[in-house]
Amino acid sequence: MAVHIKTGREIEGIRRAGAIIGEVFEALRAAVEPGVSLKRLERLCAERIRSSDAEPTFLGYRGFPGAVCLSVNEEVVHGIPDERKLNDGDLLKADIGVTKDGFIADAARTFEVGDVRPELRELVAVTEQSFWRGAARARGGNRVRDISAAVQDYVEERGYSVVRELCGHGVGLELHEEPSVPNFVSRNRGMKLVPGMTLAIEPMVNMGGFEVDTLANGWTVVARDRKPSAHYENTVLVTEGEPVILTNV
Repeated sequence: MAVHIKTGREIEGIRRAGAIIGEVFEALRAAVEPGVSLKRLERLCAERIRSSDAEPTFLGYRGFPGAVCLSVNEEVVHGIPDERKLNDGDLLKADIGVTKDGFIADAARTFEVGDVRPELRELVAVTEQSFWRGAARARGGNRVRDISAAVQDYVEERGYSVVRELCGHGVGLELHEEPSVPNFVSRNRGMKLVPGMTLAIEPMVNMGGFEVDTLANGWTVVARDRKPSAHYENTVLVTEGEPVILTNV
């Protein structure tokens, strides 16, 4: 698949979808608390998205049954919302895609539920900061590898690990576009970045090892050692200068 360099009109369309995600995160922030069910949070997200004349991108994507991905504690990504209730001290990862007028934005946050242990707060903080370190490299003339190295170096220097079986990706006209954006350095230097690319940069950081498994439901990815994981993602526009965050509203 070729990389699509976005036009100004397309960038604005992605930005509008990203603004809706920002509003959903605000609603989630107010609703996440011990005792609330994942299904209730999913309904809140879906209602907020549809009230903006948009659609939840993930619903039905390759058969995914949820409007959003909600993953708890050792669940890394692709958690299916169900009637489970959050407990005090949990970490909730919310990964949300929005399609508005044919344009797609994708972002994720990790929410702390109630009174979270200091070591988990540190995991969340490192994950977010690793995103900003990587996103800062999303400039024309750099390569995908520059993003990957910035994320991996920051995470591993602090004693955590980056998940290697999943990665970021291009986004905007499709949910998953080229190029892939790993959170670790591979032998491949990766594509040269060009202004107008829109990338979903998304560090997934484990407290323990980087190895993961997929549960029997065929979707939910969990840390193999069952230690906690955190996730932070935005849709980022590559420019000649400072990258532009299209979902950080």
